[in-house]
Amino acid sequence: MNKTFKTILVIVIALLVSWTVYDLVLSKDKKSTKKDEGIIEDTEASEIGIAIGNEAPDFELTTLDGEEVRLSDYRGKRVFINFWATWCPPCRAEMPDMQKLYEEENVDIEILAINITESEPSEENVKQFVEDFGLTFPILMDRKTEVASNYQVQAYPTSYMIDSKGVIRFIAPGALNHDLMLQLIEDME
Repeated sequence: MNKTFKTILVIVIALLVSWTVYDLVLSKDKKSTKKDEGIIEDTEASEIGIAIGNEAPDFELTTLDGEEVRLSDYRGKRVFINFWATWCPPCRAEMPDMQKLYEEENVDIEILAINITESEPSEENVKQFVEDFGLTFPILMDRKTEVASNYQVQAYPTSYMIDSKGVIRFIAPGALNHDLMLQLIEDME
């Protein structure tokens, strides 16, 4: 890679991270304003949907190892769902932080990394990526992009933080860093 391309790549990644942080701060300010006005009653989800406050739609996918996994299998636990692809630079940037989070004993969260398999050159690329990064959390294969479509994922990575009752508490289009991941987990039930 030439130096100009590397510089542009670093700038793009920095902008994506900056936008994610800005969006987090802005959405938190809006939420606290609404809460101060008594608009948000954040105790129970009113319906199944993909908006904050909705119960997350259930899905069933196969892991890279061939195991069937349903989101509903994790009811009673907090879940971090991450939609990603091997060719996505921000996805590559956040994966080490996700692994670090997964290995922390004092953090109570399940990670489900949903690979947009249809966008990959081959499943072998996904296996190699997982091996290269030393990922040990479940890698789910969205082979037909059905779950990503249902969750209306438009950019990679996109993350959903779901509380122990199955309610979506945060949506992040863009990469997250370790500190931000921890903060979002602390903000959930």
